[in-house]
Amino acid sequence: MGENVRRVTGTILRAPFTRRTVRELLYCVFGGLAGVAGFCITLVLLGSGLTVSASVLGTVVGLLLLTVALRVSRRLGALHRRLASWLLGYQVQAPQKFQPGTGILGRLDRRLRDRVAWRAISYSLVKLPVAAVQLYAVVGLVIGLIDITYPIVWVLFRNHSGGALHPMVALMPISPVGKLEISTWPGTFLAALVGVAGVIAATWLARGINAGDRRLARGLLGPSRVSELKRTRALAVEDAAAELRRVERDLHDGAQMRLAALAMNLGMAREKLGDDDGHADNATARELIDAAQRNAVDALADLRDLARGIHPPALEVGLASALATLAASSAIPATVTADIQTRPAPAIETIAYFSAAELITNATKHSYANEIKINIHTERSGVLRLEVTDDGVGGADAARGSGLAGLAQRVSTVDGRLDVSSPPGGPTTVTVELPLKA
Repeated sequence: MGENVRRVTGTILRAPFTRRTVRELLYCVFGGLAGVAGFCITLVLLGSGLTVSASVLGTVVGLLLLTVALRVSRRLGALHRRLASWLLGYQVQAPQKFQPGTGILGRLDRRLRDRVAWRAISYSLVKLPVAAVQLYAVVGLVIGLIDITYPIVWVLFRNHSGGALHPMVALMPISPVGKLEISTWPGTFLAALVGVAGVIAATWLARGINAGDRRLARGLLGPSRVSELKRTRALAVEDAAAELRRVERDLHDGAQMRLAALAMNLGMAREKLGDDDGHADNATARELIDAAQRNAVDALADLRDLARGIHPPALEVGLASALATLAASSAIPATVTADIQTRPAPAIETIAYFSAAELITNATKHSYANEIKINIHTERSGVLRLEVTDDGVGGADAARGSGLAGLAQRVSTVDGRLDVSSPPGGPTTVTVELPLKA
């Protein structure tokens, strides 16, 4: 018990002399001033924007002021993240960058619905009381340091007998008394003792309020829980796609090559046995070699199908070429129209390819169509759109199965969307929308 008390006491008393305390106090200074300035700027811009936009004539000006406030809030959030990283060594992950829309109205809509900026505004408003406590801790430390010097000040400047001197005043900002009047030199030691207590209290107050500020910054200036889940899911999708490509390469360069070599060696061995079937041993050996070669060829074909199903090699050239190859192998005549300005991520390309393959298979099985049209293009909003249309009998419904439900589920893993238009009598059009990046 006594050992624990001594350890805790030592930790409390040593705190003002550590490098961490210097960093914490510097953060209180700069973070507190930035918090007060940010609160004032945000309040003026936000209040002006809301007030002006309340009138019919000032709606445009008010909305512009709101967009300025939202842009400034993002900059202020970045400033606070940099201060935390520079002075405290605390990393707050930056949220996703702002993605502007197309056109003036699109940009305005995106800016007003920017959740990151609104969360940064919340931080700027909540930061004011936090900044007040941070600056109060710095003021308390400065006053405590001044109080500690009172015995020396008395000896240097008040140690004489000429005339009456006014009592010295020791400030105590963390005490309800407010100040302490000192008329004698022994009384200065009381002021010094109060100063020591003030320095220690200010040190731990700075640490405590900065801990709360770090948690506040992480919650409001970092990525939200939803965006963080989206980010980790995107990483999982990309990792899975990369792993599938690695497996496909291993199958292509490893097992397939060895089976191909085995089939060739078996063929060469059969030729060396000659055409003499009269010898029983030769005939038996030829039968065994023929069976082994057939099995090797079949296994090689299965491996090729498996590798093609994991990651089609045609995707290495590009999605448009891969879809053209897919259309060429379709049982129903299929044509491809592609306009891909920005190449999607590998995982998105894989999902788009297998979506097209599934839709062609469905059309072949159920539509009785004479023609399939595949149209794929990218849009300025960062969306890859795949449309597969057939002139069949129609009536396709994702709720009844036919592979469309599973396809919709696969597309949704990357926040994609699947729409089906298939009236009775046709035609059937299935639209798959995917982001360019997971």
